Formats: sequence, C-alpha cells, structure tokens
Amino acid sequence: MIQELIINKKNKINKKELILSEAAMLFKEKGFGGTSMRDLAEKVGMEAASMYNHIKSKNEILELICFKIANQYISQLGEIENTNQTFQEKLNAIIGLHVQLIIEDSASVSVANNDWKYLSDDKKEQYKETRKSYEKSFANIIEQGMQNGEFKKMNVSVALFTMLSSLRWIELWYKPSREISPQELEDDLKTLLMKGMLTEDR
Repeated sequence: MIQELIINKKNKINKKELILSEAAMLFKEKGFGGTSMRDLAEKVGMEAASMYNHIKSKNEILELICFKIANQYISQLGEIENTNQTFQEKLNAIIGLHVQLIIEDSASVSVANNDWKYLSDDKKEQYKETRKSYEKSFANIIEQGMQNGEFKKMNVSVALFTMLSSLRWIELWYKPSREISPQELEDDLKTLLMKGMLTEDR
C-alpha cells in the first residue's frame, strides 16, 4: 500500500512537470493570453478535467514557471557570491549561468521574461521584488569589482543593465540548429561583455 502511494505520488509529480514544460513552450509560442487550458490538455494528451488533479489553474502554472526560474537565478548567484573567486571570475560565472539556464530551458526563461506581467497583483509584486534582489546582488559584484580595481570605474546601473539586456536576447535568438555550440556562445559573450569591464592591467 505504501509503495503504491509512493508510485502514485511520483507519477503525479512527473505529470505536473510535463504540464509545466509543455505549458512553457505553448506560452512562448502563443503567449499566456493566447493559450487555453484546453490547448494545454491536448498538448499533454489529457482531458482538461483530469489536468485539474495536477494544476489548479493557468495562473498557477504561470506562477510556478516564473518563480522556478527566478529562484534558480537567485540560488545559483548566491553560490557564486559565496566563492573565493575574483570578481572577474564571478562575473564570468554569472554570464555562464545565464547561458546555461537559457539553453537548458529557453521556454521557461522566455515566460519568466515576458509573461510575468500576467501574474496576480500580489504574486507580481513578489516576483518584482525577487528580480530586484537578483539585480542588487549582481550590481554588488560589479561595484565591488570596481572598488577592487578589477573593473573600470563607471555607472554601476549602466554596466548591470547593459549586461542583462545583452544576455536576455539569447532566448530569442539561440536554437540548437545555430552554427555555434553553447560553449562557443558562452565564450564569445564573455569576451565581448568582459572586454568593456576589465581595467587595462587585467
């Protein structure tokens, strides 16, 4: 009996993960507003009524996708912050983090970037605060690198949002069919983005 409950719980989790994965792709393709629960049910091969055993609503799906991505960025940035690396190495690691997450789950990243505005008011505010927290931690690394003499002195916000906007376009452009590997993409971005940051003696 216990074993059966464990198997049923695992199947339910796997089905929920499938729903979230397929929903992210549909939201990216059709937009959150243009996707219905019926569309999603057809995509995952379920009856719409059965899907409510796993997900309460389309809004819950959006919340789960947005906060999954936001929390991944936050937790992995925290790991980078707590290393003994130089600020240059930390910034390189952050660039790698963005490339990795976008390539591994571009649909979910696209939803988090573009459809968060459809979150309920309280969840929207929570999501915006999460983003601000990430941006603050990112900016602190840039600022500390400037104070340490690793990075050129410049406006921290200009540096931060130039880097973020340069990384964001990857999910719009990159496809596995591109004639560039994920590693080559990451290396090229590090070269381009870090060149303007590093002091001449680096």
